[in-house]
Amino acid sequence: NGELNCIAYFSDDHEKQQQDSYVGSNDENIDRGNWTNKREYMLSMIGYAVGLGNVWRFPYLAYKNGGGAFLIPYVIMLAVAGIPLFFLESSFGQFCSQGPVNVWRALPIFQGVGVAMVLVSTLVGIYYNVIIAYSLYYMFASFQSPLPWSDCFYWSNSNCSLTPRGTCFIIEPVIVANMTLWENETCPKENIISIPVQSPSEQYWDLVALQRSSGLDETGPVVWHLALCLLLGWLLIAAALYKGIKSSGKVVYFTATFPYVVLLILLIRGVTLEGARDGIEFYIGSQSNLTKLSEAEVWRDAATQIFYSLSVAWGGVTALSSYNKFHNNVFKDALTVCLTNCGTSVFAGFAIFSILGHMAHVYGKPVSEVAQAGFGLAFIAYPDALSKLPISPLWSILFFFMLLTLGLDSQFAGIEVISTCLQDAFPERFKSKRSIISVGTCAILFLLGLPCVTQAGIYWVTLMDQFCAGFVLLIAALLELVGVFYFYGGNRFIKDIEMMIGTRSSLFWLWWRACWFFITPAVILVWSLLTFRPPSYGTVQYPAWGVALGWCMIAFCLIWIPLVAIWKILCAQGNPWQVGVSGRDVDA
Repeated sequence: NGELNCIAYFSDDHEKQQQDSYVGSNDENIDRGNWTNKREYMLSMIGYAVGLGNVWRFPYLAYKNGGGAFLIPYVIMLAVAGIPLFFLESSFGQFCSQGPVNVWRALPIFQGVGVAMVLVSTLVGIYYNVIIAYSLYYMFASFQSPLPWSDCFYWSNSNCSLTPRGTCFIIEPVIVANMTLWENETCPKENIISIPVQSPSEQYWDLVALQRSSGLDETGPVVWHLALCLLLGWLLIAAALYKGIKSSGKVVYFTATFPYVVLLILLIRGVTLEGARDGIEFYIGSQSNLTKLSEAEVWRDAATQIFYSLSVAWGGVTALSSYNKFHNNVFKDALTVCLTNCGTSVFAGFAIFSILGHMAHVYGKPVSEVAQAGFGLAFIAYPDALSKLPISPLWSILFFFMLLTLGLDSQFAGIEVISTCLQDAFPERFKSKRSIISVGTCAILFLLGLPCVTQAGIYWVTLMDQFCAGFVLLIAALLELVGVFYFYGGNRFIKDIEMMIGTRSSLFWLWWRACWFFITPAVILVWSLLTFRPPSYGTVQYPAWGVALGWCMIAFCLIWIPLVAIWKILCAQGNPWQVGVSGRDVDA
C-alpha cells in the first residue's frame, strides 16, 4: 500500500507539472519551477544588470571624472560594495527559494525591507517603461530618410539652426542707452554676436517627441504617440513574461546578446570616422587626471554607477536567483555577472565616444561640448551624431533598437519581482495563474504610467528617478546587511552558502566577512551623505510641491519597514528576533 500511495503521489505531481506551464518536469521546485538551464539564468541576470546606464551614463562619468583614472575608484567600489551585495542577494534568494519579501521569513522582523524593495521596483517599473517608449518612438521615426531631426523642418521654430551653439557672426553693433546688445564674452566684442540657437535634434526632442511643457505645474494633454509606444512596450513585456521565467528565459537569448552586436558594429564604424581618436582620448584621457581622485564627487559617482548598474537592493537579483537549483554555484555566477556588467560599461564608452568625436569634428567644437549623459546623450547628442553619418537611418535604427533591448530585459526582472512576491505571498490563490499575474501587473503599471507621457511627462520621469532610486535603496541595502550578518548571523549565513556551493577555506571567506560586516556598510553610510541633489530637468527647477511629493514617495516605500517590524513583534509568540525558517525548510 505504501508503494501504491507513493506512485499515486508522484503521478499527481507529474500531472500538476503538466498543467502548470511554468513548472518543468525536471524542476526541483514543483511549486515555483526552476530555470530551464543555466544559460537562461545567466543571460537574464546579465540582461538585468546591463541596462541603459551602461550606455548613457558610464561613458560620460568616465570623461567627466579624469578619464582612465576614473577606473580606479570604479573598480574599488565594485570590489567593496558591488560584488559583495550582489553575492549576498544571489545567495539569499537561491538558498531560500523565495522572492525578496518571503526570504525574510528567516528573520521576520526585517520583512519590511523586502516590501520596500518591491515598492521601489514597482515605482521604477512605471517610469522605466516610459524610457522604453521613447526608444520605440525614435526607432520608428528612424525609418525615414532623411532623419526627421537632421534639419530644421516644419516642426522647428526660429531658434533652430544647424549652426553650432555659440558661433559668432560679424554684425554692426547696436547701441542702446550706451549698451551694446548681443555681446558674447567668449568672442571679440567689436561687431560680434552669438546667436542662441538649438540643434534640430534638441528641438525635435522637446517639440515633437515630448511636446514638453514649461514645467511640472503645466501638465498638458497626453502625448498620444508616446502613449501608444508605452502600450506597445508593456505588451512586449507581458508577452515575454506570460509563462514567467519559462518564457522570459527564451526571450533573453536575443535581448541580452543583441546589444553587444550593435555596440561592436557601432565601435567598428565609429573608429573609422574622422575625429574618432579625439573622442576616445576625451573618454579615457590621453593623460589620466589622477588629481581627480582627491575629489569626493568622483568617488560618489563611482559608487552611484556601481550600485545602480548592478541593480542591487531592488529585489530583482533575489527574485531571479530564487529560481535556481539548490546546488548551483552562485558565487561563480555573481562574479561573472558583475565583471561582465562593468566590462560592458567600459566597452560601450569606446563605441559612444568614437562617434561623438566625429560629431565634434564636424561641428568644429571640442568633445566636451557635445558629451552629455542620460536623456541628453541618448535622445539629443547621439541622434544628432548619427544623422551626420552615411546611411544614417540604418545606424539610428540599430542604436534605438539596442536601447529597446537593453531596457526590456532589465524591465523583465523588475516585473518578475512583483509577480514572484505575489505568488510567494498567496501560493494557493495564485497557483497556476502566473500568466494572469503578469498581464494584470503590466496593465496596472501602464495606467499608472500615463501621467509620464503627458506634456509634463519628462518632469515626472526625472522626479521619480531622482527620488525613488535613491535613499530607499541605500537604506534597504544597509538594513539587508545588518539583518543578515548581525541578526541572522554571518557565520550561519556562510554555512548556508557552503551548503549550496561546497566548503571553502577560511581564507576565502576573510574578504567577504570584512566587506559584509564592515566595509560595505561604511561605504553605504558615507555615500548616503553625498547622494542627494535637488531635482531639476536642465534649467527647469521643480516647485516645492513636486519636491515634497518626491519625499512622500520615499516615505511611502520606507514606512513599511517599521510598520511590518511592529506588526511582527505584536503577532510574535515567544522571541520576535528568533530566526525563522527558509523556503527550503518549508518545502522539506
